[in-house]
Amino acid sequence: MQLLLLHFDDALELQPDFRHSCLMAGARELVDKENGGLVRLWAKQRALDEIYRALSPLCSTIAKKPLLCFLGSGDFHHLSAMLVALATERNGRPVTIVHIDNHPDWVRFAGGMHCGSWINRALENPLIEKVVTIGVCSNDLRSPERKGANLANIASGKLELYPYAHPPSRVRAQYGEGASFSQVGNQIHWRTISEMGEANFMDRLLDRINTEDVYITIDKDALCLSDAVTNWDQGSMRLPYVLSIISEIGARHRIIGADVIGDYSRPAYSGPVFTRAMKRAEIVIDQPAARRQGETVRNINSAANHALLEVLSEAMA
Repeated sequence: MQLLLLHFDDALELQPDFRHSCLMAGARELVDKENGGLVRLWAKQRALDEIYRALSPLCSTIAKKPLLCFLGSGDFHHLSAMLVALATERNGRPVTIVHIDNHPDWVRFAGGMHCGSWINRALENPLIEKVVTIGVCSNDLRSPERKGANLANIASGKLELYPYAHPPSRVRAQYGEGASFSQVGNQIHWRTISEMGEANFMDRLLDRINTEDVYITIDKDALCLSDAVTNWDQGSMRLPYVLSIISEIGARHRIIGADVIGDYSRPAYSGPVFTRAMKRAEIVIDQPAARRQGETVRNINSAANHALLEVLSEAMA
């Protein structure tokens, strides 16, 4: 396993103890705050290509080792699609993505990618057999069609979504029934973790992974506020349960890559004035205004990262 720290914001630099531990473990680093400001939250394809051109040669020098990447804020989750593409290109075999998040990241976004749209890009990859999204509690599920959700992937079975807890979603179209949902009239009823129970859901998750190889992506906004402090609204999962999921997957499958996002950082954008204004307006609508600051944030997020690093390193060994 090769550890990689991607500094597109200052989130990881604000955790010096964690960064030091990573460097002592042989981590490599890529620092690109300027392009990070361009692609934060969302970006057109040209800006994303710049990031890919920086990542590709770096990843190609690591031979066949699986990559474990820490990326900073959840505003960069769309970069996971690139990391998945690089991992599958090197691996060349069918892969299941296990996606732990408080948001489904399934909206349509033309001409580039949004941190809430990257699942669609990942599923364009012919080597991705399926994405299993777990932990969602957000209002994105309330009326998903109105928020631009691409629900065709759940209808086809390419995407399974298991909220931690959520009432039925209101929809207009018909999507049938899948492994993670059933539709009754104009409501999608989800099979939630809280209703199944965490132990029973663990068994179901492992049963739903049909490939030998797995890619894991973790947005810490799936965690409750005592376990993480992020830029986004947060869910109800506890860190020990997420760690147990990783360990159980690692015991049964080969993890070909993983990434962790969700560390709080002050939003900072670069690029045209109009684009920066649009992004600032979007976060006013979508992101909580109040957040704990300073040492409390650093300590909570650093502790979670240390725990994730330890368990992922063991699972990917």
